[in-house]
Amino acid sequence: MKISRLAVAAGSLIVTIAASSAQTSNAPVTGLANNPTYEKNCAKCHGKTATGHRFGGPSLISVKVAASSDDDVRKIISDGKGHMPKFAGKLTDEEINSLVRQIQSLNGK
Repeated sequence: MKISRLAVAAGSLIVTIAASSAQTSNAPVTGLANNPTYEKNCAKCHGKTATGHRFGGPSLISVKVAASSDDDVRKIISDGKGHMPKFAGKLTDEEINSLVRQIQSLNGK
């Protein structure tokens, strides 16, 4: 009886830990993961959760991005930077503004 209760308790603990870690590691990033503009134009390089890719775009969740103003982020999206292509003319102003708001919200702004 004692061993059975211990096994049930241990099993419950393992399931609880697995469920909580799965929720935190796979949780969608505020809106970007559900934004079709991001999915179509940005996720390929910056990742589905905006954490970047090793040989692609950098993470959008960083001290550098957090220190950037909305206008700085908007300019980078519009005009491109480094290997990033420009999206002015490809995306509407509202699509770019939506991306800026969502990226800034990832960084606590």
